[in-house]
Amino acid sequence: MLYRAIGLMSGSSLDGLDLAYVEFHENAGKWNFEILQAECYLYDEDWKQSLKNAVDLNARDYLLLHTAYGNYLGNSVQRFISEHQLPYQVQLIASHGHTSFHMPEKKMTAQLGDAAAIAAITGINTVSELRAMDIALGGQGAPIVPMGENLLFPEYGFFLNIGGIANISCRYEGFFTAFDCCPANSLLNALAEKAGLEFDEGGKLASQGRIQTSLLESLDRIDYYAKPYPKSLSNELATLNLWPLLMESGGSIQDLICTCCEHIAGQIAASAQVLIQDLGFDTAHNSKMLCTGGGSLNDYLISRLKHHLAGTGIDPIVPDKKLVKFKEALVMALLGVLRWREENTVLASVTGASRNSIGGCVWIGLEA
Repeated sequence: MLYRAIGLMSGSSLDGLDLAYVEFHENAGKWNFEILQAECYLYDEDWKQSLKNAVDLNARDYLLLHTAYGNYLGNSVQRFISEHQLPYQVQLIASHGHTSFHMPEKKMTAQLGDAAAIAAITGINTVSELRAMDIALGGQGAPIVPMGENLLFPEYGFFLNIGGIANISCRYEGFFTAFDCCPANSLLNALAEKAGLEFDEGGKLASQGRIQTSLLESLDRIDYYAKPYPKSLSNELATLNLWPLLMESGGSIQDLICTCCEHIAGQIAASAQVLIQDLGFDTAHNSKMLCTGGGSLNDYLISRLKHHLAGTGIDPIVPDKKLVKFKEALVMALLGVLRWREENTVLASVTGASRNSIGGCVWIGLEA
């Protein structure tokens, strides 16, 4: 079977909306893909602030933002289709939305972006609410990409995504599990903004700084890191727990970014070590780790990650930039296709839910 779908992803780093137009081929349960077109539409300052501050809105204004952002997503897809000459070629849209609230302990997660508006504007069937069913089944609802990793990248044993939050996945002898490691670009980008930059390109600022040992020790003591998996993070860990520690340290921006990179690399390596020990993972069997997300283009951060992973036998691999930047949008497109096929989209071994599940609401874009 052949499917052509657009996946939409807005991450916690708030850099912009990722769109990927993907062609999937499925044959006897084996999947192949090609990212035919991909773009990141950067958020202007108004959208950044609106999405960032959504959690502070009253119910009426929050729902109005939900509607407005859904219309923004629909119009962005229309723009993408027009710019890449794709009319009548797209079979399905899958929208992750932008996560505002994530409280799995209370069986609640919320993503902004009314997908009914996307379907109405584009006239294309649209899948949304991809995490909701897993949350209802007692799962973390995150990470959500492992099903895509499992189906699309059989040659890797480990998967790392360094976005606003860093998460790690592991596949070994048919078992697949994953969890969020730590805040990542959400902290690094916020620090870079204090230096007048959108982000620390290549880790240049970090490479000029020095690790503040006492600050690093404080960051590493956050309660979340001692919790067993399955577990997932919200942006609130960064804003409520880690950010004050950074601001109170009195260090230069270079030192703070350098220390944050060390913290991120160390926590990722510690997470990998936990998985190796718990699963009895033999890295001689498969040592390759696929590294994606914007943080994978931070050369300094990756160098520190390689340093921390040196004793584990894991080999971090950064693929081509298109896959680095758009893997999550790619996976959203696949999850939409799986939902349309009424096949599982979420693995209980990853999220801790009572069972695997088919996640997603379907909004029909065309009149029957």
